[in-house]
Amino acid sequence: MKTKRKYKKVLTKKKPEKRLLLTLKKRAGRSRSGRITIRHRGGGAKRRYRIIDWGQQKINIPAKVVALEYDPYRTGFIALLQYEDGEKRYTLAPQGLKVGDEVLISEKAEAKIGNRMKLKNIPSGTMVYNIELQPGGGGKMVRSAGAGAKVLAHEGGFSHLKMPSTEIRKVRSECFATVGQVSKSWHRFIKHRKAGDIRHKRRRPQVRGSAMNPVDHPHGHGGGEGKTSIGLPHPKTPWGKIARGVKTRKRKSTQKYIIERRKKK
Repeated sequence: MKTKRKYKKVLTKKKPEKRLLLTLKKRAGRSRSGRITIRHRGGGAKRRYRIIDWGQQKINIPAKVVALEYDPYRTGFIALLQYEDGEKRYTLAPQGLKVGDEVLISEKAEAKIGNRMKLKNIPSGTMVYNIELQPGGGGKMVRSAGAGAKVLAHEGGFSHLKMPSTEIRKVRSECFATVGQVSKSWHRFIKHRKAGDIRHKRRRPQVRGSAMNPVDHPHGHGGGEGKTSIGLPHPKTPWGKIARGVKTRKRKSTQKYIIERRKKK
């Protein structure tokens, strides 16, 4: 009930903009060929996709916040902006943004919540989100509820950012970022009251490998009474590969921009 009250206090009572809605086809974890590539997906409530403006096509045109709305496809709230030329667009809403506030996308602007500008013009110590990886590529990083990266320094054409994961990395100073932190910071405290809450989100039940038949999973031992261990030195996937403690991340070209790795819990 507390969660519902918070929604009522923050969000605007209005229907979403029809022109900014899309209907995405349900794939239930299947690829284009029809094979299941992600298990335990399917069903769920109907939802419409909101077209979010991740880039900065409306440079130097002031915008006013018309509404704050819920988006079923993301954890944070979204804001409906109306620009001076009359066009309306959705954007990720930062914490503290209110209906009636004015925001601006510009190469250099005031470092206030909701304004979007180049990293090189953002003072050190400022929290930012919706950060570009390449200039002109649109926001790619730090977009989930409550997330924010801290600008630490500017050096040699790069800005040093402390990411939500505690990783410190370099991003080109010509890239755009929005000042503030993503809204709905209390999202991680939401508890699911029943199994139906998960089913509405298109997640289907998962069965433990040790509860399966031997033919279906490496953990299965044929059932029987009581609990039995998996009988293996390492947990495995249904296809026999080691499941935990194995590095799966391939070396990427962006590896060189990482100054300090995230701290392991």
